Amino acid sequence: MKVAFFDCFAGVSGDMIVGALIDLGLPIEVLEVELKKVPIGDYEISANRLTKHYIGATKFYVATGEQKVVRTWSNIRELLEESKLSDRVKSNSLSVFLRIAEAEARIHRKTIEQVHFHEVGGVDAIVDVVSSAIGIDYLGIQKVYSSPVATGIGMVKTEHGMLPLPAPATLEILKGAPIYSSGIAAELTTPTGAAILMQYATFLEEIPQMELEAIGYGAGARELEIPNVLRVFTGEEVEERAEIVSLIEANIDDVPAEVLGYTMEALLELGALDVWFTPIGMKKNRPAVALSALVPLGQEEMVIDMIFSETSTLGLRISKHARMVAERETLRVETPLGRIRVKVGKYKGKVITIAPEYDDCSKIAMQKGLPLREIYGLAREAATERMKKD
Repeated sequence: MKVAFFDCFAGVSGDMIVGALIDLGLPIEVLEVELKKVPIGDYEISANRLTKHYIGATKFYVATGEQKVVRTWSNIRELLEESKLSDRVKSNSLSVFLRIAEAEARIHRKTIEQVHFHEVGGVDAIVDVVSSAIGIDYLGIQKVYSSPVATGIGMVKTEHGMLPLPAPATLEILKGAPIYSSGIAAELTTPTGAAILMQYATFLEEIPQMELEAIGYGAGARELEIPNVLRVFTGEEVEERAEIVSLIEANIDDVPAEVLGYTMEALLELGALDVWFTPIGMKKNRPAVALSALVPLGQEEMVIDMIFSETSTLGLRISKHARMVAERETLRVETPLGRIRVKVGKYKGKVITIAPEYDDCSKIAMQKGLPLREIYGLAREAATERMKKD
């Protein structure tokens, strides 16, 4: 699997990401053709090589005559949905802007439909977001990892006046990600760069083990006391990596069982990776349950809100854990008794589980009057034969 590692020692911005992708081999001509599928007016893109502290890097530019057009989330959503971009590029671009809209809404205490994009709604920001999605897709990058993110310190002038660094929107977007200030008095990480990173990246404390193929450098605009570049490595991943997830837990002793069941379903709908209950004993010998939810980094807030809203708990425990996940694939196999879905789990290329879908098997067992385990056996046998042919 081709992976990329974003080394954010000087932060990250949209133009730095695009510059690094061009440095890795994304032709600017491809960007020009693909970007024409988005009707955003007149602008020109270009890129040139320069050096930052003796490191050669690519600087990406967007030149536009647009005069402070203020767009809303609805404007940008309509713009992208009506474009002729590929479904994957369109979906990722929309998700990036949704992250920004949600962050701005939380900061200004508004709904996302009331939020007005200023800097991040301009043509240059739209081009940066869409170009990043195009580049990752074009280069065949299947998984993105990132280092902790340097954010900088100080103040920055915005449409809202002077704001502290990291900018409020940047901090909101980076919730769940590892960050540090670096001590440099400059805006190293922008909301656009943060949102693109959060859309794609799994965060690691070290470079993932890979067979290194290429290194790209995307240049930032400022001259800093360190090389102002985003360094991106690409290569084939050598082994499966553990991803970092959040475990959110609460002890509950006075909530009806049906409410707990609803809460589990709601948390899974929100994007929790897994939810479970564990019987425990609490004060005054009261039987209770511990609710546990495994959550991707960056999605904790929604899960926390749901637990506080639907249960009586007054406190939560949050911890970080490494999670290894086997590859999963669902096969639809034909058996003498009908079609059955089968989940196949693989680890390091080897099949470790073959699990027929219970709903399919139980339905056939009831219809045919046969033992469930017999249907399971037929499905496993069919799946095994199918994989031998593949």
